[in-house]
Amino acid sequence: MEQVTIEPKAFGLWSAVFLGIGSMVGAGIFIVIGEAGAIAGSLVTASFLIGGIVALLCGYSLSKLAVRYPSRGGIIEYLTQLYGEGLVSGSLGVLFYFAQLVALAAVAKSFGTYAASYAAGGPTTTWINLASVAVLAVFVGVNLVGAALVAKAESSIVIVKLCVLAVFTVAALCYIDPTRLAPTEAPAPINIFFALGLTFFAFQGFSVITNSVEDMPDPKRTMPRAMTLAILLVAVLYVAISVAVFGSLPLDEIIKDKDFALAAAVRPAFGPLGFKIMAATALLATASAINATLYAVTQISYTLARDGDLPEAYEYSVFNNTEGLLISAVLIVPMVIFLDLGAIASIAAIAVLLIQGFTHAAHLRQCKKTGARRSLVALAALGTFGAAGFAIAYTTRTNPHFLIFVAGIFALAFLFETGLRLVTGRSISPQITQELGRLKRFEESVLGHGEAPGKEPAE
Repeated sequence: MEQVTIEPKAFGLWSAVFLGIGSMVGAGIFIVIGEAGAIAGSLVTASFLIGGIVALLCGYSLSKLAVRYPSRGGIIEYLTQLYGEGLVSGSLGVLFYFAQLVALAAVAKSFGTYAASYAAGGPTTTWINLASVAVLAVFVGVNLVGAALVAKAESSIVIVKLCVLAVFTVAALCYIDPTRLAPTEAPAPINIFFALGLTFFAFQGFSVITNSVEDMPDPKRTMPRAMTLAILLVAVLYVAISVAVFGSLPLDEIIKDKDFALAAAVRPAFGPLGFKIMAATALLATASAINATLYAVTQISYTLARDGDLPEAYEYSVFNNTEGLLISAVLIVPMVIFLDLGAIASIAAIAVLLIQGFTHAAHLRQCKKTGARRSLVALAALGTFGAAGFAIAYTTRTNPHFLIFVAGIFALAFLFETGLRLVTGRSISPQITQELGRLKRFEESVLGHGEAPGKEPAE
């Protein structure tokens, strides 16, 4: 009798933790700290702390959903399970997919910005765009190889960048000027909440851990531990780094060099060489964020296509991945080339916050099924909707049409979902239900007293 070999699961506790850290540290510190600092000044430390608390609440809610509805689709699957099979879940799923693409564009653009700082003539738009597209292409290749390589690559990169960040943060803390952190030198306290949308965005990569649930050996135990560890470690890192940056540099200099704020903060301790080394670390950080988020986006797009919310082409296999990976990469490139880094981050932050809010609000009705505490899930919904509201309120000060723009994004996702249903005739269906149906048909065919494997089971 031929022996069946069972492949080991790719994501254990620490590889799942590294996947989450890799996605967070990159989309966070190297993009957000300068943008959020321009709003809240030295009070951005408090904003990072509150953002971390909201992320922990959201991580708790998502980990409960991941264990109850284990699927590579992550939030996409939860929306379907929570809102049912309809236009609402489909439209929110499509919107979340597009938001993840925008977030990836932001991280790739940040990589390009730091990479271009090594160019002889300094960073130019051409060098930034070339480097951004190149790193995207490299990690598309890594993801084509499969989940095991993603996990190994992520663990290695995360260990290196965390070590470098820790060393430089401790060194920078030795050179801080406490007067720069004094509340009297900071903007109004309300700005803590105006910056909360961006600081939460620095954590938003934690949701990619849920996409690895099917590659996890013991998700009921591993998922909540990995989620909590990843968010806590990143929260400590972000608070320490924000103290180091705003204690080392005057606010006007941080705002002027907001794309390089973290690298600029090590100049007092290490001079120009420190800037170059931190820029290299930023390259590692943003590269690992691209690697982790591409993995999640591929799982999301595959699930959407399988459920009928994206064209069937997203399901087709390419090496050890799907064609959805390649389509997603192609969609990201124009955003990298034509959009401003700050604009990309703001759009993605608000879209992700609203989708998280809708997910946790709907989770409240199913807490008995998931075993989650309603009070914590309610706080997760309140935190995300509140952060989105403050972010929209602040942004509309400088751009009165921004709210219309946000509403337009939701409308576009709804129209896309409606149009796809009309053209293809496909309807959304929870992946878990589909998998149970396939398993039932397989068992019946093996036992020899059921319907043929290719036939749909009777309702």
